[in-house]
Amino acid sequence: MIMGSTLAKCAATDLAIQWVGWALASALKTEKFYDLAGSGTFIMLAHLSRIWGGNGHIRQNVQTGLVSAWGLRLGTFLFLRILKEGQDRRFNNVRDSPGTFFVYWTVQALWVFITLLPTLILNSERRDEPLGPRDYIGWGIWGLGFATEAIADQQKWNFRSDPDNAPTCIHREGLFIMDCGHTADTQTIWGEILQWSGLFLAASSVMRGPQYLSALSPLFVWFLLRHVSGIPILEKQAMKKWGSDPAFQNYIKNTPLLWPFPKFKGE
Repeated sequence: MIMGSTLAKCAATDLAIQWVGWALASALKTEKFYDLAGSGTFIMLAHLSRIWGGNGHIRQNVQTGLVSAWGLRLGTFLFLRILKEGQDRRFNNVRDSPGTFFVYWTVQALWVFITLLPTLILNSERRDEPLGPRDYIGWGIWGLGFATEAIADQQKWNFRSDPDNAPTCIHREGLFIMDCGHTADTQTIWGEILQWSGLFLAASSVMRGPQYLSALSPLFVWFLLRHVSGIPILEKQAMKKWGSDPAFQNYIKNTPLLWPFPKFKGE
């Protein structure tokens, strides 16, 4: 009963935040705080679900802290990026259409709730279990994903900040291999999938029966980034910018779409 009530309140809060955000963004015709509102909602719902759940077990506190760390880092990074660039190309044909803009904000609400579902279930669960391998492995996977995404974002920021990199597709060596400024985007996607997979694994330590359906969270993140808002948009932009460049053609030939490292010869 408490879990159902907590999930319902989280869903209602999620929608309310996104729809208020849409009203403001539509009136101002700006997308500058779209990503900030999304990441902020993750943080708010993680903490509210822990409060409404009324428990505060160690696992819940750690999980909520990890969600907060993810949201603070990503939200700040995306907000600073859009302030620097002035606009988000995803919204070029959207910001002047209130109806289409509403769909984007509503989809964001869906993204927040489904992705966060394992943590919401965990924070609503009164039953507790001793910390075990699933927790430590899950949090370790989250840490790997967090580091991958953060390093790749910083690498991409540095790459785009150098005006000499903008006109051509070039090769850089850093902690990760960087081709055409594109590999770092794949790394951020891979890191994102790892983080939510790890959080589901840790949360599953106290799950029973239908609660395991929250495995939809990392699958939904994978589907969204692989087929909707991530790789398809990146590929389209990259083809438009570098499609005729031999270096980019070589990158496409030798680099998998999702796995962020070049293939070995003979594969």
